[in-house]
Amino acid sequence: MAEEENFEEISEFVDEEEKLPFAKAEVVRLMKENLDDDKMIRERVKVEMNKFLGEVLKNVCKQLNDYPYTTIEYEMLKESTYPYTNIERINQEKERILLHLEAIKADCNALAMDVQKTLKLKDVVEEDTFSFSASANEEEEEE
Repeated sequence: MAEEENFEEISEFVDEEEKLPFAKAEVVRLMKENLDDDKMIRERVKVEMNKFLGEVLKNVCKQLNDYPYTTIEYEMLKESTYPYTNIERINQEKERILLHLEAIKADCNALAMDVQKTLKLKDVVEEDTFSFSASANEEEEEE
């Protein structure tokens, strides 16, 4: 039973190899250059990496097609590949913005509490109606 599944999996990859966008050997060579020597690469990973690289190329070309010019210049390529070449910087900026938004939420909550305490119209205890914090479900989803 396990042998049949293995055979089906291998035959599935053989069929897909014909549709791969890049030479499989070149993709594997580049992967091995950048992986530790003790790593082994499964066949499915080789195929999926090849497909992924093909999708990246398609996405970059779609963006290049948005330019009205007939000649693609280096600056256009740099702009189109920016999300792929600067992902670390983009993630750092995202974290910085999220931290800043958290600080803004804390300031808003503090101001709301001040307004409730100092600007009462009656001498009665009011319920806390101002709150800018995310619900417990939203916070769990973000983590």
